Amino acid sequence: MRVMVSDGMTLSVLSKIGVAVVWLALVGGSAEVLRRSPFCQPEMVRKVIHIGAGNVILIAWWLQIPAWVVVTASILFGTITLLSYRYPVIPGLDSVGRKSFGTFFYAISIGLLGVAFWSLQVPEYAVIGILIMTWGDGLAALVGQRFGAHPYQLWGMTKSWEGSLTMAVVSYGVCALVLLGVQGNLWQTWVVASVVATVAAGLEAFSRLGIDNLTVPIGAAVLCYEMNQVLLRSL
Repeated sequence: MRVMVSDGMTLSVLSKIGVAVVWLALVGGSAEVLRRSPFCQPEMVRKVIHIGAGNVILIAWWLQIPAWVVVTASILFGTITLLSYRYPVIPGLDSVGRKSFGTFFYAISIGLLGVAFWSLQVPEYAVIGILIMTWGDGLAALVGQRFGAHPYQLWGMTKSWEGSLTMAVVSYGVCALVLLGVQGNLWQTWVVASVVATVAAGLEAFSRLGIDNLTVPIGAAVLCYEMNQVLLRSL
């Protein structure tokens, strides 16, 4: 009987992992098709991978995939990205001709947030941090490059107000939607989302060499968690 329960649990976990793997395969396949298209710019391919892969955190949350799976995937992804700096393991990531450790930090942030918030049984905060990085940072870069008519300089980096505003708006939307689904239409939901969005936009603006893929998700997730804990005590 114990063997049957254990086997059932193993099969359940494997089926959940299978869903995540299928999603990542679809993202990778789509990115490869775009990479081979003469009409798609390399940066677009990179952002398809960036945004598409990040959404796997939603699958992990909704299917209640165990923390050890999230951490293992993070380590594996981190190792692959390090190898990709020397070998063309993931061509879509290296097609823009820009070298940074951003993708590696991306993987590390997923692992750290998975360990922290899955163990606290509040994975929604890890989801908020990762999705802010995934959608906020990804769309901010695309909007800034396409519509960035008002640039500004920070630490030798050129940013745009359009990109930073996109980062703030998307971060607010992500944080508000997740908290709304978890705790409902409370005033704390909207206040926390506003502060987190502002801080996330600031972290993205001041980060360089891809470090925003570490500072933005961790900073946003921790701030959201701590603020929510404090404010919810007032209920």
